[in-house]
Amino acid sequence: MFPLANLRNFGLNGSDPRAVRMWVIGDDPRAVFTITNEGMILPQCPDCTDHELLSALALIGDGPFTGVIGEAAQARRIIRLAGWQDKAAVMDEDEPSFSLDLEALILPEMSRSRLVPLADIDRAKAIAWRRAYLIETPGFLAKEATQQATCDVESYLVRDSHRALLIDGQPVAMTGFNAALQDVVQIGGVYTPPNLRCRGYARTAVALHLNEARESGVTRAILFAASESAARAYMAIGFATAGKFALILFQAEKEATA
Repeated sequence: MFPLANLRNFGLNGSDPRAVRMWVIGDDPRAVFTITNEGMILPQCPDCTDHELLSALALIGDGPFTGVIGEAAQARRIIRLAGWQDKAAVMDEDEPSFSLDLEALILPEMSRSRLVPLADIDRAKAIAWRRAYLIETPGFLAKEATQQATCDVESYLVRDSHRALLIDGQPVAMTGFNAALQDVVQIGGVYTPPNLRCRGYARTAVALHLNEARESGVTRAILFAASESAARAYMAIGFATAGKFALILFQAEKEATA
């Protein structure tokens, strides 16, 4: 999902940090090895030999590399082959992934709720929510969170990728699509302030956004969950487990040597 979405949104061999370079493996082809300009490796190589993966790693050069994101077994294999087991990381997690055929989407009761574009709520609130989300992310430095949150929200507004849930007219949660293709979306950035949690707001926001996507022709959704409570919320609207997804983000070299 990430390789295709980055290719669609930022292009091949472009100048944007998230533009990609891609190597096709096999004549079919049967695998694609992708890296972004900012150094994120996005493998889609489930059936490659070690030799093929080592050849792909040789083609991408010496980095710098910012991490590996993908199906867990593939990501861990690349880490081993590249000899990066001891590379300093700010995040190194295998999280359960989930998939949903949107025909099976379960919509919660929503008489008091309304989903609106993120642009419809106060921009400062959206940035504050995103900042809080980033600070809750393992390894993310609080001193960097404000700048990153501002950049993220600006991107969401440009792409119209995120939504806010209103209850009785008041914003209570945020949800969005990290990546979107014609027939599938990947959910990300779901956030509810701590004092409003355990009320079903996140699952309602996600379900309403997916219903909006379904009405526009999207047929499937995927996501990965960072906690058991998040997993329960997603399963309550119809998601089923679909393996594990690895998020491995390396520490910047200047931080590692400071």
